[in-house]
Amino acid sequence: MGFSCGLVGLPNAGKSTIFNALSAAGARVESYPFCTIEAKLGRVPVADPRLDRLAGLYTGKEKVHTQLEFIDIAGLVEGASKGEGMGNQFLAEIRTVDALLHVVRCFSDQNVAHVTGKIDPLRDVQVVETELLLKDYETLRRMRERLARQTKGGGKHSAEQLAACERLLEVVARGEAIRGLDLDREMEWITRELALLSAKPLLYVANIGDDGENIHSQKVEVLARERGTQSIPIRGRIEAEIVEVAGSEQERREYLQEWGLSETGLTRLVKAGYALLDLVTFFTFVGPQVRAWTVPQHTPAPKAGGKIHSDFEERFVLAEVMNLGELISAGSETALREQGRVIRAGQEYEVADGDVIHFICA
Repeated sequence: MGFSCGLVGLPNAGKSTIFNALSAAGARVESYPFCTIEAKLGRVPVADPRLDRLAGLYTGKEKVHTQLEFIDIAGLVEGASKGEGMGNQFLAEIRTVDALLHVVRCFSDQNVAHVTGKIDPLRDVQVVETELLLKDYETLRRMRERLARQTKGGGKHSAEQLAACERLLEVVARGEAIRGLDLDREMEWITRELALLSAKPLLYVANIGDDGENIHSQKVEVLARERGTQSIPIRGRIEAEIVEVAGSEQERREYLQEWGLSETGLTRLVKAGYALLDLVTFFTFVGPQVRAWTVPQHTPAPKAGGKIHSDFEERFVLAEVMNLGELISAGSETALREQGRVIRAGQEYEVADGDVIHFICA
């Protein structure tokens, strides 16, 4: 798995359209609120030309891309935390994702009603993010009650955890997201234990119309910059249609070119997501597959091996590491070994982007 994303936004912001454009999952799209009545899951392979080049050296082996996962839930409305609308019912579905994609409506269409009657991306963002904060506040209050009981019972770490929970409650009550805060050890434990939504890294997706970027998407871009993240403008309707009608990757590129697009929204999102989450990709070739794997930067070799199989972490001896560019230039693993360019790395080695690794276990 590369990483997973949960899509949030107001009803009729085009979340399901964006979901289809990114995942080709064919989710139902209607011009009225709450047409999404259950969470939808989509997975797509992350295209990587480096994997294609590596697979060229090992003909006959299956090529396996790392995967990107999307979860689309019902739109959130003001009051969702108190039971309004349907989106709050599905917030549990996105507690396990690595990042949130906040889809913001930046298109005009008289056939698709806006739930508040007027397009205002900054207000829309505020509504959705307030509901996420209110959900976190509710979750933290329950945790505070539980920790207070444990503290009275003499729980070993409960007093420190209760104090940390109180600090997080204060932040959320001020209307501030937890992401970006400098968390101490106890606050970090609570944030991770509760999978708090406002702590998750976030990207904005400006869902723009056929005419491209506009004053609304520009406002979202400025907001994203102010918050230290990115806004990815996507012509949702067009890209969803291209995904549906294009029979091949070549056809998709041709359709994109007709609309003046050099790459898909998915491609831009993958780049932004990897940067946001500080991820790197390494490759393996031993066995019947040539495969790409994704891990956080600075991941030690044994832990990276654990992504493949637990034995690779628990019984790790060493990793033979090759640079992908050098391997391609040499033409084969044997030739690269003869050049003395295969590194024998121990447990402290941190996997770098583009590494080709053979794990050796006891």
